[in-house]
Order: sequence, then structure tokens, then C-alpha cells
Amino acid sequence: MATKKQLDVDPFTALDNLREALDGVGIVFPSLRVDPASPDLKLIELGRVRADVADRLANALRQGGGE
Repeated sequence: MATKKQLDVDPFTALDNLREALDGVGIVFPSLRVDPASPDLKLIELGRVRADVADRLANALRQGGGE
């Protein structure tokens, strides 16, 4: 279950942050967007990506993914 802190994050800000972070490691999710069908849930839709993009994302997370 989501905590209050998680729900207070603006989805558009989160989207911009995610897009910038992905761009920083050379990864583009063409369908990345805020899900308009669920404004109360504040979902980010990642969409579909090619297998090589998913593999590059996994490698990028392994290399520096700790927060």
C-alpha cells in the first residue's frame, strides 16, 4: 500500500525527473507519460520498449541504482 509520502509526489514532476534520469544514461521510453485515466492514483505509464532498451536500463540500475 502506498504511503502518504508517495501519494504527495506530483506525477508530472516525477515524469520529468524520470525522463531526465533515463536520458542521462541514454535511454528513451517513447511512451513515457502520466496516465490520464487514473489522476487520483498518480500513475506514470512507462509503455513498451525494445529488449535492448530494457537490458540497458537493467544495466544502468545495477551500476548506480541505489538511492
